[in-house]
Amino acid sequence: MDLDRRTTLAALGGLGAAAMLGGATPALAQGRRLGSPTKAFYWVATITPCNRNLQFDPGAMAAIMQWHKECGADGVTVLGTSGEFPSFSVAERKAILETAMKHRNGMNIIVNPGTSNIAETIDLARHAEGLGVDGFLVIPPFYFNAPPVAGLTNYYSMLFDAVSTPINLYHIPGTSEVPISIELLKALHHYPHLAGIKDSSGNAPGYAEFIRNFPDLNMRTGGADLLETALDNGMGAILAEGNSFSKLCANVFHTYRAKGDWKPAAQKLNAVIGSVMKTEGGDAIYSYPHMKYLLSLDMGGGDWYPRLPYPPLSDAKKASLKTAYQRAKAMI
Repeated sequence: MDLDRRTTLAALGGLGAAAMLGGATPALAQGRRLGSPTKAFYWVATITPCNRNLQFDPGAMAAIMQWHKECGADGVTVLGTSGEFPSFSVAERKAILETAMKHRNGMNIIVNPGTSNIAETIDLARHAEGLGVDGFLVIPPFYFNAPPVAGLTNYYSMLFDAVSTPINLYHIPGTSEVPISIELLKALHHYPHLAGIKDSSGNAPGYAEFIRNFPDLNMRTGGADLLETALDNGMGAILAEGNSFSKLCANVFHTYRAKGDWKPAAQKLNAVIGSVMKTEGGDAIYSYPHMKYLLSLDMGGGDWYPRLPYPPLSDAKKASLKTAYQRAKAMI
């Protein structure tokens, strides 16, 4: 163990950090654990519904989980970027996951336990592992300005040593300011429960390079625009677009796995998304208040509010967005 990790372990005495690093890393001979029976799954990057008082709404969460099951989603990713994870306390994040797991309806569940400090990240991960989640999607310790690969390797290694659930690294440098690099993945590749990544960078050449270097991992795309690249290589996807077009997203993957002509379905999905964005701007699909409102339209009601610092949509904006959405849905 190097000095940096030993120093951090001493600071984490309350977590029993020495114990969590006491066991040997599982033998690679056991095989790589990806957390799903096939790579080519569609996970919804779900919103987290909140009421007018900005409190988590467990009844709405149960309904949303049922909706995505009926739409054909293979899984749900809880408390990712679309789930506004930095806006919730540790206690709230545990309650949100408990609700999702209670209403998982047989779907594959991935959760983001990531924070900017390893103590809370491990705490959230252990809680999730106790509930039986299928995988983790772990944001790097955000806010920090370009931390070195050695420090990120130590951070993630402590998590890998603390839990056995498959772990995916979350590459969203435009938000986290901390990219996941090929060098970092190579440093962690010896862990058999390194499952892959979610690439939400929108960088097509960079995503292709991830796939080229790690064909044994599930290098999921975080955007529908790179679905063809993902499925051409047998990879999965975690899609915020699923909050607005879950059935269309699911249809792409069901057709792919049935060995049908799936590319027209992927192209239709992107055309429908583009129709909304063309009339309403780039935030029409991907910002929290917009995603929540569009999902509520699909589900036939509900009034879900974004957490601060985002304000709710105005009535005028809702009317404009509804018109654009109905126009897009008519294309299906």
